Amino acid sequence: MSVVMTFAVIGYIFLIYYVYRSVLGLREAEADMGVLQAKEVYHKYLLQEDHVLTEKKALEEQFRDLFTLYDMTKEITKSFHEEDALQIFKEKLQQNVFFEECRLLEPLSPEIAKLKKDPDSIIFPLKGKTVLLGYLVIKGADEHDQDKIMILVNQFALVLRRIYLYREVERLAITDSLTQAFTRRYILERFEEEIQRARVKNSKLSLLMLDVDFFKRVNDRYGHLVGDSVLRRVARQVLENIREIDIFGRYGGEEFCIILPETGSDAASYVADRVRKAIEEQWVEAYDTRVKVTVSIGVSSFPTDGKNTSTLIDKADWALYRAKKKGRNQICVFGLYEE
Repeated sequence: MSVVMTFAVIGYIFLIYYVYRSVLGLREAEADMGVLQAKEVYHKYLLQEDHVLTEKKALEEQFRDLFTLYDMTKEITKSFHEEDALQIFKEKLQQNVFFEECRLLEPLSPEIAKLKKDPDSIIFPLKGKTVLLGYLVIKGADEHDQDKIMILVNQFALVLRRIYLYREVERLAITDSLTQAFTRRYILERFEEEIQRARVKNSKLSLLMLDVDFFKRVNDRYGHLVGDSVLRRVARQVLENIREIDIFGRYGGEEFCIILPETGSDAASYVADRVRKAIEEQWVEAYDTRVKVTVSIGVSSFPTDGKNTSTLIDKADWALYRAKKKGRNQICVFGLYEE
């Protein structure tokens, strides 16, 4: 083989090698690009997975919060007393956030001003529809938990509104709208309960039946508006002259009754006379009218005069009739059925 041929072969081999190296480099570059793209896609996938996991975690937390809210509401709505509702709220709150102390304070509590200066105390006003129901004070809670606490507190405020509304409806159902004394139905129920209690405790109990003297004359002369003012004034004087444990109700029209637990005949007579004098000494001012009224009161006692409601009411009413017959504005204790 000639030299020229040899160089030609060598040149051809180098050319093939060069082309091979070029093609190989191009393939390596493409492979590297593919790897980079794959890495980028994988990185995006990881970011998406993290995002999905984050959203899943957030949704799980929201679900837990909603479940806690539902569970707490379901438990609290079983109660009609704020003390029980607060205890349930504290238990549910403790399952979700850390705190040292949780208290319910009245709207005008003197502690509020002091607690507002305490950095460890968070004060949540509990607002009703038109009034402030009170303050919920939570001490030692983490600031990061305030939003979660606020959600639960708002729910507690709604429950508290419901409790107060129920209490008000209950009060209206057993209270005479004119005089604010108890209704006849309620007073009779309470009278039966007090007799049962006196029977168990072997204690005394007295009943006063009170009637406004010449009330028809007041209505006829001055009108029913003045008559209503007279009944309101009489009821107010009675309430101011009896104990908290005594039970005062409007029996019907201008007639009232007072149940005196753990009170014998002599003590009942003293209470009756104090009430009578208080009413006699007061002027009733209504519109352009100024008038005085008096009352007559009959007294019966358990167990001396009877051991059931009907008997004691009948005997107190008979004593009231005797007080009226004797000239009104006086007290009469039941003794015997006599004219």
